[in-house]
Amino acid sequence: MEKINNWLTSKNGMLVLGFLGLFLVSTGVSLAGFTFLNKDSSSNVNSLSPTGKVSRVDLSKPKTEMCPINGEMFTKEQKELWMKRRPILAVIENHLDSRPQSGLSVADVVYETVAEGGITRFLAVFYCGIADNNYTIGQVRSARVYLINYALEYGSNPLFVHWGGANNICNNCPGGIKPKGDIDPRVDAYKLLEKIGWVNGRYGNDMNGATNTGYPALFTDDRRLNLATEHQKVGSTDKIYEEATKRGYDYEDSEGQAWNENFVKWKFKEGQASTSPTASEISFNFWDSMAGYDVTWKYDSNSNSYMRFNGGQPHKDLESDKELSAKNIAVLYVKEEGPVDKEHHMLYTVTGKGDAYLFQNGEVIEGTWEKTDGEDRLKILDAKGKEVEFVKGKIWIEVLPKGNKVSY
Repeated sequence: MEKINNWLTSKNGMLVLGFLGLFLVSTGVSLAGFTFLNKDSSSNVNSLSPTGKVSRVDLSKPKTEMCPINGEMFTKEQKELWMKRRPILAVIENHLDSRPQSGLSVADVVYETVAEGGITRFLAVFYCGIADNNYTIGQVRSARVYLINYALEYGSNPLFVHWGGANNICNNCPGGIKPKGDIDPRVDAYKLLEKIGWVNGRYGNDMNGATNTGYPALFTDDRRLNLATEHQKVGSTDKIYEEATKRGYDYEDSEGQAWNENFVKWKFKEGQASTSPTASEISFNFWDSMAGYDVTWKYDSNSNSYMRFNGGQPHKDLESDKELSAKNIAVLYVKEEGPVDKEHHMLYTVTGKGDAYLFQNGEVIEGTWEKTDGEDRLKILDAKGKEVEFVKGKIWIEVLPKGNKVSY
């Protein structure tokens, strides 16, 4: 025993004991870490966001809270997050080279209309669907006056995200203004943004990647460097909100006014899948000469949703690789003019009244739409003039030139 004690207190013994202690400590830490990671992983099994990331909230909890934008149901934790913010209204392109885009699968509402040359563009509304995580959205492109007129519906100073816009600015022209005829004043998006008070240097709710908003809110996507420059620009929803906070545009603005004080909600109802749908496949085009932008929506009774096809192909989200879907497909007929200037801009009249279809639950409602002015909420009415109810969930609004045919 004395020999053992002498050895333990010797230099060699102390070294062996030291290494043994380090081994036991490191093993304990590893086991603890492994146990913790396993526990964390198992607790988040049902908390993956639509793009596959681990959510910042537990998505397995009861969905008891209704989104004011589209009626979809979410958890209390998700509502607590969106109640600190205001909607993001982002202009997203749909050029053939830009597909698949990022984030459209988590948009609450999407508007689609032609930008120019038969190429469509989206105005995507992000609010409730992005509360659980940070999402990449894009590709972000330039604004159009008719998209601004839809964005105006979303309360006081929504976060309007775009990259440029139709304008008459010219750095090499006398007086800095383009010659008459280059751009029709009616399509000048910059002029409209200034008129409605959204532009205030770097402090307005207008977030323009070309003039007043940069990295990390809006940036170049490294995954798209093989594309033309205009197809590379995206945004981070968390960083957009951080920029909004700096500018005084959280749920309330710097003067204490909540964004939704004058916001008009649509009416919502529970969905009911049809076992014998009469509108199981919806198809239409925007321009006859641009087949790559033809749209088909196919009804899936299992999810009571419509699945989107664009140019004959399933339309997917780059982030999740999932096909885009919606509970409601509204088709609005509007007056088309153009090209109205030398830059080939189109003009679509999205205020006033027109014919409309609303597809939901595998059925169709024929009616009309009305929207008095930019700030007035778009409404869809049935054949008797009663405002229709949307099925709770994602809404796509397809804005077609008057006279185009819709098959279903």
